[in-house]
Amino acid sequence: MRSWQVERRRRTRHLIELGGLVAKAGIVDLTGADRAMIYGALLWMADKLQSDDGEHARALWLAKGQKAFATEQKESKTPIVAQEYHNRA
Repeated sequence: MRSWQVERRRRTRHLIELGGLVAKAGIVDLTGADRAMIYGALLWMADKLQSDDGEHARALWLAKGQKAFATEQKESKTPIVAQEYHNRA
């Protein structure tokens, strides 16, 4: 397999995992899968991260996400792909 194919598959897997997180958080159901609303929310997050309050938001969201992953892992007793990916980064 060529290097560009390997990189493309890696990127595709990464994007699928990120989309899975959007679904796992309930965003798809809460927005009725409205792409404009989801995109708007993501843009709001990006603005928040770039603001003076960005570091606080990062710390808060990271802690919340880590707690959710830990709770899920305890409940399911199975590895979480997204957490494994996060730990590689």
